[in-house]
Amino acid sequence: MQTVLTENTQTQFYTWKNYRCAYELYNPSSNDGIPLLLIHPIGVGLSGNFWQRFCRQWYVAGKRNPIYNPDLLGCGDSDMPRVAYHPSDWAKQLHYFLQNVVKKPVVLVVQGALLPVAVELVQLAKESNLIRGLVLSGPPALRLINTNTPERRHKINWNIFDSPVGRAFFEYARSRKFLRNFSIRQLFAEDEKVDAEWLDMLKAGAKNAASRYAVFSFLAGFWRQDYQDAIAQIYQPTLVVMGETASSISREGKKETPDERLAEYLSCLPSCRGMKIKGRNVLPYEETTEFINAIIPFINEMASV
Repeated sequence: MQTVLTENTQTQFYTWKNYRCAYELYNPSSNDGIPLLLIHPIGVGLSGNFWQRFCRQWYVAGKRNPIYNPDLLGCGDSDMPRVAYHPSDWAKQLHYFLQNVVKKPVVLVVQGALLPVAVELVQLAKESNLIRGLVLSGPPALRLINTNTPERRHKINWNIFDSPVGRAFFEYARSRKFLRNFSIRQLFAEDEKVDAEWLDMLKAGAKNAASRYAVFSFLAGFWRQDYQDAIAQIYQPTLVVMGETASSISREGKKETPDERLAEYLSCLPSCRGMKIKGRNVLPYEETTEFINAIIPFINEMASV
């Protein structure tokens, strides 16, 4: 296992199914508090780097929990094979990571529409007691993940993206102009929060054109399956944090209010509480301090569960 040290952060690599996978480990020597396992969103230029602002501010707030921040396969410093990634693939990667690297109970903190990965991970880990609780940051409209869409449609979408047409689209999508406009239109509540740090991170993350396969897998909709029963079987304590101006990038979710979305999650998760905070769709980045303050009491409780 290769290790790179930067202050109190270790960037390490492990092998899963012959793929080289990367993760950052923050505060590795601490036994103060339950560890956090972060699941980053999928999008142009996104990887575990999405969480770096959160990790910095977490320790500024005086917390000492170890934080495991993996790059999902196809993202960041992990290998980027030319495959169609399903939520089950990433869940299996994280399950291996939990069992062989972390080896202790964690709280999952999952961003946005990567919730299906967390749902499948909970199912894989149900016998191990390695998942103590979950924090869902801006989860998608439930209607998007409680109705099956035809696998044939997913494959057609993937084949379109995995073509010269898709490559041309990715070239356009990783331009600074597109990244800024999309972030303002779909992700952030305030235009000025789309700052140079955010855009530089996305540009750097999208530099490797092979990162497009993870993005195309997300856009093809492999995550849009019926998870209704699986969500109803998540008995771990769960905190849902919704932005006051949360929106959906899908036509099906446009008319749903944040209150309605939050109420749906509260009604379907067996052990759930929820709250709204300032912000829109990328709360750990756009409203880092508010997000941290919102989840600290829950994280503290999980240490004694």
